[in-house]
Amino acid sequence: MNWDRPTPFTLAVTPQADDIDGLNHTNNAVYVRWCEQVGWAHSEHLGLTLADYARLDRAMAIRRGEYDYLLPTLLGEALTLATWLCATDGKLTMERRFQLVRDSDGATVLRGRWDLVCIEMSSGRARRMPAEFIDVYVAALVTA
Repeated sequence: MNWDRPTPFTLAVTPQADDIDGLNHTNNAVYVRWCEQVGWAHSEHLGLTLADYARLDRAMAIRRGEYDYLLPTLLGEALTLATWLCATDGKLTMERRFQLVRDSDGATVLRGRWDLVCIEMSSGRARRMPAEFIDVYVAALVTA
C-alpha cells in the first residue's frame, strides 16, 4: 500500500449492505464510524483502553473532525483503513490522521483528521493529559 505515513496501524473493512446509501455507494457516515473503530483499536493496541480512560477519569475527545471523500466505495469491496497519531502538545491536544485505501488498486478513497483534546470524563472539561497518556501516545507519534 502507498501510505501517507510510515508504520500505520490498520484495520480491514468491507462495506456491507446496510452501509450502502441511495447513491449505491458507502454512506459517508460509515467512514466516520470506521475511523472511530480504528482509533479505538489503535489505542487498545498501544495499551490504553476505555477501562483505563474511566480509571484515569480522562479521555481524548474529538474537538474537530475533517474528512476528504475522494472516491466512492461499493458493496463488498475490500478496504484497508490506516491511522496514525501525528502531533501532540504533550499537555492537552493530539492529532490523529486516517487514510482509507481500496485493496484492489491501492487508490486512496478517504483521508481524515481528528483534532483531539484531553477531557476529564466526569465533568467534560478540558484537562491536562495524565502521565500514562503522554507515555503511551507520545511514544506512538509518527511525524513523517
